[in-house]
Amino acid sequence: MTDYDFDAKLAYSIVERTMKIIDCNINVMDARGRIIGSGDRERIGEIHEGALLALSQQRVVSIDDASMHTLHGVRPGLNLPLRLNNQIVGVIGLTGDPDGLLQFGELVCMTAEMMLEQAHLLQLLAQNSRLREELVLSMVRNDNYSATMQEWAQRLGVDLALPRVAMVVELDSGQLGVSTAMSELQQLQSLLMETGKDDLMAIVSLTEMVVLKPAYLHAERWEPEEHKRRMAQLYQRLQQGSPLKVRLALGNFFPQEGGVVRSYHTAKTTISVGKQRMPDVHCFCYQDIKLPVLLDSLRDGWQAAELVSPLQRLKANDGNGVFRKTLHTWFRHNQQAGETAKALFIHKNTLEYRLRRIAELTGLNLASFEDRFLLYVAAQLDQD
Repeated sequence: MTDYDFDAKLAYSIVERTMKIIDCNINVMDARGRIIGSGDRERIGEIHEGALLALSQQRVVSIDDASMHTLHGVRPGLNLPLRLNNQIVGVIGLTGDPDGLLQFGELVCMTAEMMLEQAHLLQLLAQNSRLREELVLSMVRNDNYSATMQEWAQRLGVDLALPRVAMVVELDSGQLGVSTAMSELQQLQSLLMETGKDDLMAIVSLTEMVVLKPAYLHAERWEPEEHKRRMAQLYQRLQQGSPLKVRLALGNFFPQEGGVVRSYHTAKTTISVGKQRMPDVHCFCYQDIKLPVLLDSLRDGWQAAELVSPLQRLKANDGNGVFRKTLHTWFRHNQQAGETAKALFIHKNTLEYRLRRIAELTGLNLASFEDRFLLYVAAQLDQD
């Protein structure tokens, strides 16, 4: 016998399916002889002595009218041991004339054992999937891989030395229904896993998933543009295959030790900054908004307050926001007067006047590279 945990739901499925094969009552007993599934619901929970005999002697036990009175909790019929991986894990009982049931007994037992094997395989696959997710979560939380992590990775067939880049998948909060949350997440997870056989992924929370993708797509070269293109294709597939609204963000690639953690953090910050700046965009790449992402950590420090102080003075004298719009447009067009004026639909002289006023109000010299850079950083930090 074995310590196999015979699930009552599986036992009921076996009863339901096998009773379609043969017109008699079916009982399923666990490794302790307790009835956990039966066509006669009133018998569930009883100890079946015929099953105990089949378990202890590891053989088919036939019970007729005569032997029925010598055993407790039994009726005439057959009791056949159920085996999984050559170990007895329970008993299946057929109620009725044992002689008439002999020709069906083996067929019913074989059907039940096939269902057991299938359920066990699914259980192993689910367990393997959970262990892989735990490994991924450890990878994005630890700079160094412990000996235990390396051992589990080897067992799971995961190459920890493979260079990877992190992609964060964020769900809009409030989408998941209480009763359907798990199935919706699993559907999304299945769609994500279709993208690459070497991808690793994990559910971080009800609103976040992380996918660790091989960094080198062609030879040993990091190609952010190719990753970006594939991310856009993935977003389209997710939109078609799932009702959930998602955003994706690709982090930076760091080939050295601890690179997965850093890549994950850059992806998380990229999606946070991207949502603030481009709320209508759904795919973000660290390479496209590198400076704002790098500056994001300064937002809550005293350095940020010091850096944005010139812009605060500008805001105080810019009620309609014209100067700030002019400044952002100027920076966006690489401080080229002609292109900036064209984008703003104003004359160059008007632009020059506004820039002079910006310099006066901020106290910065826009002819100085250092002052222009300080103002640019302030503008980056100030964007909400």
